[in-house]
Amino acid sequence: MKIKLVLGALGLTALVGCVSTPTSSVSGNAANATAIEAHMQFLASDALAGRDTGSNEHEIASLYIATQLQALGLKPAGDNGSYLQRVPLRKARLVQDSAKFTLHTDGNNTELAYPKAFFTGPSLQFARTEVTAPLVFAGYGLVSKEFGIDDYANLDVKGKIVVLLTGRPDSLPSEEAAHLNSLKTRLAAERGAVGIISIHTPKQEKVRPYASSLLYLNTPSMEWLQSDGTPADSYPDLKGGAYVHPDAAAALFAKAPVALPAIFNQLDAGTSPAGFELGVSATLSRNSSHEDIASPNVIAVLEGSDPVLKDEYVVVTAHSDHIGYSNDLRNDDKINNGAMDNAAGVAILLETARLFAQLPEKPKRSILFVVVTGEEKGLLGADYFANNPTRPIEKLVANVNLDMPVLLYPFADMIAFGANHSSLGKVVADAAAKEGIALSADPMPEQAIFTRSDHYTLVKKGVPAVFLMTGFKSQDPNQDGGKVWASFFAKHYHKPSDDIPSLIKDYGAIRYDAGAVFADINFNIALDVANTVQRPYWLKDSFFNGVFGQPYNREVVK
Repeated sequence: MKIKLVLGALGLTALVGCVSTPTSSVSGNAANATAIEAHMQFLASDALAGRDTGSNEHEIASLYIATQLQALGLKPAGDNGSYLQRVPLRKARLVQDSAKFTLHTDGNNTELAYPKAFFTGPSLQFARTEVTAPLVFAGYGLVSKEFGIDDYANLDVKGKIVVLLTGRPDSLPSEEAAHLNSLKTRLAAERGAVGIISIHTPKQEKVRPYASSLLYLNTPSMEWLQSDGTPADSYPDLKGGAYVHPDAAAALFAKAPVALPAIFNQLDAGTSPAGFELGVSATLSRNSSHEDIASPNVIAVLEGSDPVLKDEYVVVTAHSDHIGYSNDLRNDDKINNGAMDNAAGVAILLETARLFAQLPEKPKRSILFVVVTGEEKGLLGADYFANNPTRPIEKLVANVNLDMPVLLYPFADMIAFGANHSSLGKVVADAAAKEGIALSADPMPEQAIFTRSDHYTLVKKGVPAVFLMTGFKSQDPNQDGGKVWASFFAKHYHKPSDDIPSLIKDYGAIRYDAGAVFADINFNIALDVANTVQRPYWLKDSFFNGVFGQPYNREVVK
């Protein structure tokens, strides 16, 4: 899972609370904490070397997951009668020292220093790119009819390089804003731009310092490949890209009607700046190396019992990949084990599958278990499945996603991202209540987490979805669950210390019993959806209903 948080280390009290005994079991069918522990022990072991996308170790993890589902009696639902869906991928790396940014102002050329003044990523399409074009400032680069926004109004950007501010207006709701923010590249390409320059703002510096991004300069980019061999979500006419430090970006506005510091002042005042021609041009160039690889999604199905509804599917997802080896020279431990991210989520998915497999009577709808690759590389496996589903997309009625439950305290509440957008909200609340668990509001709406995990690729296809996370309340009165959660992100998230021994050392225990409660809730959500004749639907007032809703999954207004 990708989270952008800046958190300080927090003091913790000992973990002494107990998770309440589940009350929602069907005929004694309750989750087994020991089974969750066993799955996590294997998936988070050093032997799997961090389960990096495309690695042999991730292949082993995928085989383990597939055979576990097979042993439960679930049917293969991947390609060619198998449990696997092979995802074709391209890995691209920037050739270091090849990135150039030259600013042309009144016949004078100024070279920006890489990476102090700017950095860029590789091209997924071309080994060599170079483009020279005029610069046009287009504010945030957002367009939304629903919110009355058009940052490209009265601007001609065809054949030009657009200059955009990072982020989005504070006035927009966080989840909707995050969706609009994800469209910036497409919007620029659709209007004929040949490059994009993003400006790091002082506001962004407070959230994620420019220097932090420099730690990932050598990280490869990935994208899944379409049937013609071209990368998905790529725009061949966008030949150049750069991310620029604000001090260096001021030179881009040397001939502009509004100077960059004044634009930053507008942002502080909550105003969205209007666009204009910058009166200068730039040349952007880079070299990239490419490697085409493949990595598997694992897909299995528990077939439903109803003659009609069995052809509809409740989709349960989790991602199996993590980030492989660490480049941190300060630490002898180089393996990013990903115990919480996302061995825990996969273990809960496998235990959820066991609960379904052992039901005395199968649910009416079928349950499709999809364990995806490439989440850490940009939701790639999930996006590939959403665009190449192994069951008809209109037959996928709902998605419940499991990504990084923090099993370090006996949680007393849950966060259900997306619950306010669809009828799944009540289903989740009822399932949690059966376990004595409350639902809490999103404690960090500015993070827009609903748009930042695998389920969102299905949301964009119109499938109502919910993403569950352990809340910040603990059943132990002497323990602050929020502090434990925050401490995990500050000290262990995407680090080699997200492994079982390190977490036990820091927190006293891993709460596999809390994982069992999480699995019971997950099971009851999917079971409710599977047995309810009315398929889940987007609420009529939800932004996502208007953008992605289909006639068969919209709220009927009486």
